[in-house]
Amino acid sequence: MAILKILQYPDERLHTVATKVSEVTDEIRTLVQSMAETMYAAPGIGLAATQVDVHQCVIIIDISDTHDLLHVLINPEITAASGKSDYEEGCLSVPGIFEKIRRAERVTVKALNIKGKHFILEADGLLAVCIQHEMDHLIGKIFVEYLSQLKQTRLRKKLTKQQRRVM
Repeated sequence: MAILKILQYPDERLHTVATKVSEVTDEIRTLVQSMAETMYAAPGIGLAATQVDVHQCVIIIDISDTHDLLHVLINPEITAASGKSDYEEGCLSVPGIFEKIRRAERVTVKALNIKGKHFILEADGLLAVCIQHEMDHLIGKIFVEYLSQLKQTRLRKKLTKQQRRVM
């Protein structure tokens, strides 16, 4: 497979709303494999197709220490959410930035797996946070947009300056 380029905030393509996958094809399976390789290499625990400039409803998550519990969610949809928790989140598209974000503590999500079969996943804790975080990418939302306008402006300036130094 291939290591894909991860878009960096404030790249406008991160705000593109993803379209549903009409059929789980070999092309989608190849995308998932490349996304997994990219996420593990970064290293990260979650990645949405939007972050690699593919605007389809595909997310992957692996919160295990051993990198052997890959969750693939195609066309994910949260059907239930409860509780509240504050987690410090980071993002491969917003490198080096970590902020506390309030999200649902537990979620139930329905999705398609890599074989195109429907399944339901009940998640809590870090897995629930990751699902919500990655699903936000599919609607063009980045976790820093939960922060105050002042913090967002400061982060945007800081990251733009960092990106200029790299170029």
